[in-house]
Amino acid sequence: MKVCIYGVGAIGGWLGVQLAQAGGHVSAVARGTTLQALRARGLTLHQGGETHTVAVQASDQPADLGVQDVVVVAVKAPALAEVAAHIAPLLGPDTVVFTAMNGVPWWFLQGFGGALAETRLQSIDPTGAIAQGIPAAHVLGGVVHASCSVDAPGVIRHHFGNGLIVGEPSGRATERAQAWVALLTRAGLSASVSGQIQKDIWYKLWGNMTVNPVSGLTGATTDLILNDELVRNFISSVMLEAKAIGENLGIPIDQQPEDRHAVTRKLGAFKTSMLQDVEAGKSIELDALVSAVRELGQLTQVATPFTDALLGLSRLHARVHGLYPAQ
Repeated sequence: MKVCIYGVGAIGGWLGVQLAQAGGHVSAVARGTTLQALRARGLTLHQGGETHTVAVQASDQPADLGVQDVVVVAVKAPALAEVAAHIAPLLGPDTVVFTAMNGVPWWFLQGFGGALAETRLQSIDPTGAIAQGIPAAHVLGGVVHASCSVDAPGVIRHHFGNGLIVGEPSGRATERAQAWVALLTRAGLSASVSGQIQKDIWYKLWGNMTVNPVSGLTGATTDLILNDELVRNFISSVMLEAKAIGENLGIPIDQQPEDRHAVTRKLGAFKTSMLQDVEAGKSIELDALVSAVRELGQLTQVATPFTDALLGLSRLHARVHGLYPAQ
């Protein structure tokens, strides 16, 4: 199976090494120092006390790599429009585009959402350019339950977690979803097929839509965030709004915020991906994590005053620091 990793960061790099070791023909779209590193030294993964390096064909021009069986899109949400504008040479009639990203994806309401089905989320894809560049027929949704980081360009470190959930936006059971899960399983990953990938996305979002922006705003690790009673109560209020939105969409969460806080506490003094981006001066994926929730609240007529406050403060902080587009 020909697999192209579009976005060789922490998660994309981790998947690339695992898939290459399982016999997949792995290539990568990369730029700058990452492209130079991949060409010179290959892609390296530090995992479980071992180091693995694989050779990958890498280019900054997708046309050099040709049509793929699967394209793994593992970029941060702000980079997605650029991916959509250049991905076409990788896509054949049967190519799968597997989205291994955080937050609400542009295809979230494709074949899902009742009366809201097929609605384009303005906060994610305001002009429709992403949906046009990556047609819905190619999309296979994903949720990643793993923590990885980038030690250096082309050098990835796996910390914990090994889970991948795969699902068609429509919820249908398909051969292509089963085939992709089979390859991921051969690669040593704990992969499964979901009958409603939107529910899995929403549950993961329920935890990181709050601690991520709060950490980016304050510079605090997750333990400090949850140990502050006032901040924890604020986060719980945001989560209750998201829980109500999910219920209206048909993806209820059978937990309370404190249940999820208990899970997060097990991570200890964990530095979120958004805090890492803020510290590195990178654009943050605020829209996929928070703006989309606010928009879905408006669409489902669920009031979101706490989500609005979180978005406003985080967005202003990011704009002041040049990490989010100016108004």
